[in-house]
Amino acid sequence: MGVKCKAAGAVLILLLFLGSLWLQGGLDYHWESCLKGYNQLHQLSNSSGADGVEGPQLLEACPDQTFQVSLLLSHLLAAPAYTSDVLLHPYLSSWDELVKFMDALGPMVGLISKEIESKTSTIRQLALFADENREAELGPDIRSVNSINANAEDSQHTGAYHSVRSMIGAELNRGVVDFQHQTNSGCRTLLRLHRALLWLKLFLEKLAETPVAGRLRSPSDLCREAYQSTLAKHHTWFVRRAAELAFIAMPERVFFFRLVCVQNQEQLRIVLNRVVQAIVEVYNRTQKALEENGMLDLP
Repeated sequence: MGVKCKAAGAVLILLLFLGSLWLQGGLDYHWESCLKGYNQLHQLSNSSGADGVEGPQLLEACPDQTFQVSLLLSHLLAAPAYTSDVLLHPYLSSWDELVKFMDALGPMVGLISKEIESKTSTIRQLALFADENREAELGPDIRSVNSINANAEDSQHTGAYHSVRSMIGAELNRGVVDFQHQTNSGCRTLLRLHRALLWLKLFLEKLAETPVAGRLRSPSDLCREAYQSTLAKHHTWFVRRAAELAFIAMPERVFFFRLVCVQNQEQLRIVLNRVVQAIVEVYNRTQKALEENGMLDLP
């Protein structure tokens, strides 16, 4: 086997390892609707952006693509609830689209998304388990009523895992949140997703920036910078070095034009700024809920 083949094999093994450790965090560890979303999206599309630039009336679906920025924005806009809460169903649906976004960037970056998928799956399984236990306690009558709807997603709109704050309250009451040791609680899992959301938010924000002196920096450099100021703080030296390898394989900027169905940087800026604004609202609400309960440093 030649030197290049050996090197390629080593990189692949390293990135597989990175994917499993990406969101572990801590230096001591290895690593509601569619209508609501449409209405909010339509309102946002008809309003001027933060910088006063008016965009298209509506974000349309991109043909022949798995990732859809219109769906991502719709889910993000549907997530905020009440004055300071976040609904978990649209929140996790937002992550489903963000996973597709990362997968579209190639196998190197796509490996990282597998760990994120495991985190969203963990919260969904906890919600399903909680709903099953609640139905068992209420007896056969409630089960017969629920069987009429027979939709797994419906159960996520009620109960302990209805929202970020309801999950936090339920898990604290049950004593499943450990502030000293690593667990698979929904709160700890949410914190890992929360940290990763900040990374992606910052990356998209940088990707939308107006060129400096007419020069656009490479997505690889921008993603690296976003990582260094966010997730890198929670990773070991080895994981940080491995992350550098994933960013090297980042596609060029023209790829992102195609990914969100725009023609140039100005159009990309308008679309991504809307997504970033929606992420900020979700992120800030989640941050506040975690902070109020002392959960920003869960092991």
